[in-house]
Amino acid sequence: MLVRGTRNRKAKDHTGQSKTYNIRRLKCTNCGTIHHELPDLLIPYKRYEAECIEDVLTNPSTHIVPADDSTLSRWHGWFLEFVDYWIGCLTSIMIRTNQENTPLDYTSKDSGAALQRIGRLAGDANGWLTRIVRPIVNINFWLHTRSAFIVQ
Repeated sequence: MLVRGTRNRKAKDHTGQSKTYNIRRLKCTNCGTIHHELPDLLIPYKRYEAECIEDVLTNPSTHIVPADDSTLSRWHGWFLEFVDYWIGCLTSIMIRTNQENTPLDYTSKDSGAALQRIGRLAGDANGWLTRIVRPIVNINFWLHTRSAFIVQ
């Protein structure tokens, strides 16, 4: 990957204040596409910091994130829609890297609530969302959820 410049990326924090981050743009030497190097505190295509989204998902009734109810509802829907996919990705990564204690099946609805299932792989300590996102993005398994995009 070759550095091809930077761009600004905005995200809101726990106070609702918008912060601007300078993100490196990288060009792939194999396929020629541009990739953005996001810090751990950002999630692809989300406009709030990862800590905010994690707080809302972990503590739906006691969080302090100043976001609209519709935004909070979308985050919950997004999480529930993708949790089984993420578990599959993380399991696949564990098998590919020959890690021991690879889980058998955490995608079953009988194996607990969504947070419990993902917690078995990423842990339940602060930063669990970042621990899920980083490996999935780095191995290029991240699905974007925008409704409109260009197909080549």
